[in-house]
Amino acid sequence: MSARAIVLAAGKGMRMKSERPKVLHEICGRPMLWWALEALRRAGVAEITVVTSPDLEAAFWRNPALADFDAQTVVQSEQAGTGDAVRVALAAMPPGDGAVVVTYGDMPLIDDALLRDVVAALAKRPGRLLALVTAHMPMPSTFGRIVRDGKRVARIVEARDCTPDELELDEMNAGVYAYDERALRDAVARIGNGNAQGEYYLTDTIALLAARGRVVPVVARDYRIVLGVNDRVELADARARLNARLCEQHMRDGVTIVDPATTYVETGVRIGADTSVHPGTSIGRNSVIGTGCTIGPYARIEAATIGDDVRIVESVVVDSTVGAGTTIGPFAHLRGGSRLGERVRIGNYVETKNAELADDAKANHLAYIGDASVGARSNIGAGTITANFDGVRKNRTAIGADVKIGTNTSLVAPVTVGDGAVTGAGTVVIRDVAAGERVVGNPARPIAEKPTPA
Repeated sequence: MSARAIVLAAGKGMRMKSERPKVLHEICGRPMLWWALEALRRAGVAEITVVTSPDLEAAFWRNPALADFDAQTVVQSEQAGTGDAVRVALAAMPPGDGAVVVTYGDMPLIDDALLRDVVAALAKRPGRLLALVTAHMPMPSTFGRIVRDGKRVARIVEARDCTPDELELDEMNAGVYAYDERALRDAVARIGNGNAQGEYYLTDTIALLAARGRVVPVVARDYRIVLGVNDRVELADARARLNARLCEQHMRDGVTIVDPATTYVETGVRIGADTSVHPGTSIGRNSVIGTGCTIGPYARIEAATIGDDVRIVESVVVDSTVGAGTTIGPFAHLRGGSRLGERVRIGNYVETKNAELADDAKANHLAYIGDASVGARSNIGAGTITANFDGVRKNRTAIGADVKIGTNTSLVAPVTVGDGAVTGAGTVVIRDVAAGERVVGNPARPIAEKPTPA
C-alpha cells in the first residue's frame, strides 16, 4: 500500500522555556524533527507534509538538514488541536486513496520498523480504516488511554478527560496512526471540540471509525521508542537513548567504544573497523575516521577526515584532514581547514589553522602554525609562531622540506623558508630565507661561514 505522511510539529513547546521552536532543538547533531522525518524516509514514505507554526515555518526552510527532505510545509495559524492540524494538512494535499501516516515531530526515538508495521497492519485486510500504535506505559502517565471493548479498540480518551477508572489503564495511545485516506478525510470533518480544552482532538476519529469495527491496534515492542519530548529533561533522555543506539551500531560494525555512556557520537559519522574510541570523546558533524585508530580519551572531532592508524589524545580536530599514521596531542588544536600528511607529529599545545604539513613533519611542543605550509620532514621548534596577520589581511608562510625551525622563532608573513634551511633559537624572520641558509637574530641574518683552515 502506498503511504503519505502528515507530521504534526506546530506545538509551542512551552515547557522547553525557549525562544526556539521545540522540534528544532538538536539531538545527536540533528534537529529533533529531523529524526521523525528520517524514520519516515527509511520506512519508504517519500511524500511528507509537515504542519508548522508561523515561527517554525521560516526556520524550517533555513535549516539545511530539514530542507533536504523536500517536504511540504503548511502553517496551522491557530493552535486549535491535533484534529485541526490534520485538517489543515489534508486541505493542502491532493486527494488520494492510499494510506496516510500521522505522527509527531517531537518523537525522535521512533524507528522505521514500527512505521512499516503500522502501514502493513492497515493494508493486511481490505476494509480496514485505521491502524494505530499503542504501548504499555509506566504509571502515572499523561498519555491518552486506549479503551477496549473486549479485544476491540473502542476509543481513546485524553488523560485530562479520563474518569478515575480510565486513568488506571496502562495501554496508551502512542500518537502514531495509519489511516485509510478517504476515511480520515471523512472523520476529521465530523469531530467537534466539546472537551476540557475546547480543541479538535484527532483521537476522536478513533471512536468514529471503531464504530464501524475496523480499527487495528499495533502494540509497540518497547514503549520508549514512542516517547515524546516536552522539556529539557526529556530532551536529555532522548539524546542519551539515541546516542546509545549510534554507539551500539558502531560497535556492531567493529569499532571498540570503551565507555558508550561517556562517548558522544552524532549521526552521519563513519568510523573504520578496529578503531578504539576512549571515554570523554565527542565525534560529530559527518566526520570520517579510518581503521585502526585510537581516538581519545577526551578528544573532540568535528567535520574531520582522519586516515588509518591515527592517534588523537585529549585534543580538538575540527574541519581538518589528517593523514595515516599521524599522532596528535595531548592538548593540540587543529582547525580551519588544516591538512596533515602521513606520519605527522603534532604535540602538546600546538595549534594549526589553515595549515598544510607534509609527510613526517613535526611540531612537538607549544607552537602556532597558521596560514602556512610545512614541507616534508621539517621540524618546528617549541614556541614557534607564524605571525600571519598584518593588521589588514592574513598572509601565508611557506616552509620547505627538511627545514629546522629553532625554538621561539617568529615567522612574520608573508615569508618563505627554503628547503634545508635552519633558524636559530629566538630568530625573527621578516625576509625570505634561501634554501640551505642558516639564520639567527632579530631581524634574522645569515650566519657567516667560517673560512676553511689552509
